[in-house]
Formats: sequence, structure tokens, C-alpha cells
Amino acid sequence: MQWNRFASWILLGLITTNVWTAVAIAEEPSKEANEKSEDGLTDSFVTTEHSITIEGEAIDYKATAGRLVIQTDKLDPRAEVFFVAYTKPVDDVTKRPLTFCFNGGPGSSSVWLHLGMLGPKIIRFPDDASFLQPPYHLDENHQSLLDVTDLVFIDPVSTGYSRPAEDVNKSDFHGYNEDIRSVGQFIHDYTTMFERWLSPKVILGESYGGLRVAGLSGHLRDHYRMELNGAVVISGAINFQTLRFSPGNDLPNVCFLPTYTATAWFHKQLDDELQSLPLEKVVQRAETFAYRQYAPALLKGTAIGKKERQKVGKELAKLTGLSEEYVLASNLKVSMQRFGKELLRDEQRTVGRFDGRYVSIDRDSAGETPEFDASGAAIFGPFTACLNDYMRRDLNYKDRRVYEILTGNVHPWSYRPFEGRYVDASETLRGAMTANPSLKLFVACGYYDLATPHFAMEYTLDHLGLSQDRRDNVTVKHYEGGHMMYVHGPSLEKLREDLVKFYGDATGVE
Repeated sequence: MQWNRFASWILLGLITTNVWTAVAIAEEPSKEANEKSEDGLTDSFVTTEHSITIEGEAIDYKATAGRLVIQTDKLDPRAEVFFVAYTKPVDDVTKRPLTFCFNGGPGSSSVWLHLGMLGPKIIRFPDDASFLQPPYHLDENHQSLLDVTDLVFIDPVSTGYSRPAEDVNKSDFHGYNEDIRSVGQFIHDYTTMFERWLSPKVILGESYGGLRVAGLSGHLRDHYRMELNGAVVISGAINFQTLRFSPGNDLPNVCFLPTYTATAWFHKQLDDELQSLPLEKVVQRAETFAYRQYAPALLKGTAIGKKERQKVGKELAKLTGLSEEYVLASNLKVSMQRFGKELLRDEQRTVGRFDGRYVSIDRDSAGETPEFDASGAAIFGPFTACLNDYMRRDLNYKDRRVYEILTGNVHPWSYRPFEGRYVDASETLRGAMTANPSLKLFVACGYYDLATPHFAMEYTLDHLGLSQDRRDNVTVKHYEGGHMMYVHGPSLEKLREDLVKFYGDATGVE
């Protein structure tokens, strides 16, 4: 798969388990909810029971995997949305938070967050960014948040096992507004069906899921009057202007620079002075240069003086690990694709886009951009194999169709609301956080994320226009991983620790 195809998905998250099919339980939906619609579509769930140990505590939980049919007001089916929910039986659901989780793409299932970060089972990747050898396997996830919140993993229409109803055009779901409406309806319907309206509620999205989080924060409130306690964005994209390299847009060059520095530092491509600094310090130096010298230089365009151009080029080369000649020949602008190819060209290696720690080999070293994403090659296979096995063996859910891990079938994706400008849901998020003083936002960023860099997200947050008291509701944390920082064990441990604190603050539940 070519590098530019990954760019179109930018915006791409047991101790031995005892399992059995559950009998009727209190959280099951009413009988009417399972009645078939006229065309034969019906809500269909398989529930199994399990146990997991987190923080030394054994937690019994139920896993519900299945399809929920979203309908029109006339009860005509629009689509069946596949989900997996993990719930802990409690006497009072008003004291038990409920988190709706989704990845991005567009075109991604929720498998990354499900088996990489939040669910009770996890794929463990080597912390040194080496490749796993098949066959793969799942372990108990002691960093799962199941001790803190119930989890519902949503596969948007056309991903996972989710499909449009017969005679319903798939384009009804493949667009910014269309996606917000369908995912929002699922959240409403699930909350109603499983009687969770009085539970503290959080939405959690990764990558393009950040844009979805921003959109849903307004849609759920405006359309359903559903107030949220928290919103979590993992390696998110909310303002595409910070990410889209183009001749008329200098912002990505500024926003990507600190991640170039972090990646070069990881691969030991910086000079001795910078290489000797801790990661946080060397990144901070790049951020300072980006705002104080680099951005003003780019703003001048070709009007920049020769002396200033040379001075900025020299420091830019120093902070990226690239040669001064290459930086100047690129007019002080190095796109992410070019950086991925150039950094380790002398070693005949390319660096990954989702995670700059990963490296791979192209057919030749003379190209301008990598053939494929090394980090994608490292993780796609393990997640796909483990999901397909886990679904049948552990969750007892069987479906003959292909579980669409990451599909291009959702394209072309409609961004109609943003015609004539960059895609940006910042204002929707600002409005939701302003209207609801209880809504708290947690943002997790990976230092080696060359898809949605941390500095791009910080720029977005700095330009939301939130008042200071609302800005106090925003928490930003950084981790020594990439886009999926959770595949790095130490980062996952820190991420859980930070999220446990966030959930306590956001939901008021200890």
C-alpha cells in the first residue's frame, strides 16, 4: 500500500477467562427491542461473562457483542451498527461511568482502542519498536479502564461488521455530518435501550475520532439534549489546516517540526548537544524555535533576507537531523513524507508515519517519499489476526462477513460543511465546552506521532477561544510513543494513570 493511501486515512486506537453464554440479565434490552423490522433486520446480541484483574482487584464483567439497528422515526432501518460493550454489574448505574469509544480513519473500526488500549484483552508489542512475529496472541490488559468505566466500542457504518440497510445508500453515512448523525444516533439508542441515561457519560476517540468527538460534543447536546461529563481525544485531528501540507499553507511545517526533532532524537540523528538532552527538553527547544524564529521566517515567504534564511536553515537542519543543503533546497519546508524518506536515507531506511520509531526498507533509496508506512506494517497484521480470533473464541460472536479493520470503501468522504475552507470542528467543541461547564476534555499526544503531531493539537487547543475557566477543564498529556502510543508499554501505564485521575475529576466517581 502506497504512502499516499495512508495519508488519506490520516486520520487514523486474562488470567484465563471463564466464558459462557449468559442467560437473561437485567441489562438486556426489552423484548420489543429485539423484534424484527419489516425487512428482517433485528438487534442481535451475544453476551458472555468474564473476569479480569486490575490493580490487584478481580472484576467480573459482561461482554455484549452484536448489532444494533438504527432506524428512522418511522422505524425503517437505516443501518446495523456493530459494537462490543463491557459492563460491570452494579446496583446503581448512576455511579458507574459509561464510555463510548471509536477510532477514526475515516474508515477505521474500533479495533485499535479495543485491543490496544482499553479493552480487557491486549496485544503486547515490543517496547523497542521491533516487529512481532506471527502467530500473535492476546494477554490480559491490566491497564484496561474497566475498573473505572463501562466501555462501548463502536464500529461506524461500513467498518467492522457495521453495514447500511438494504436499499440505503452508503453515502448516507460517509461524510462528516452523516457520520456524526449515525454515531450520535447509536449513542442515543444504546443509552436508551440499556437504560444508561443517568450514568456519567464520556466519549473517547482516536485520530479522525478527535474530529468525531468534537462534532458529537455539539450534536449530542443540540439534538438529544444529552450532556457529557468528559471527552477524551487520543492522537486527535480537529483542525486539518494544522496537518495538510500545501504551497499556500505554512502551518503544518511549524506544527510538525517538534515531532521531526523527537523522531531524529530517537534515531540518534541529532548533534551531540541535542542528543544529550532528555526528550522533553529537546522537543521544547524545537517548539520555541518553531514559534519564535521558524514561523516568522515562513510568514515572510520569498521576501526573507538571505542572512535570515541561512540562519533559520542552519537551526532547522540541526533540529531535524537533515542536512543544511537539503533544508535550504526545500525552501525551509520539509513535508512529513519527505522527512520520512530523508532522515535515514544514508542507512537505506524509512521511518513510520503513525509512529516514527518504526523503520522499514524501500525498494530503493532514491525516492522522495516512502513506499509504505513502516509503523502500519508493524501493527495491522497483529490487530487483524487477534480481533478475528477473539471475536469468535472469547466473545462467541460469529459472522461470515469480513470484519473491516480499516477500509477505503468509505471514500469519497464528504466534507460538505467545510467547502471552501479547511475541515475544522474547533468551534463546535468550543461551543459545547462553553455551554456545559461540567464538560472536561483530556488530550493524549505521542511524541513520535507523524500523522497527528502533538504541536498541531496544542495549536488547535490554543486557538479554541475558550475562556480561562473553561480552559482549566482541558488536560493535555504527552507520551513516548507514536499515534498509537499505547503500543509502547510504559506509555500505556502512564496513560492509564492519567485517565484514572481524569475520570475521577470529570465524573465525580471514585
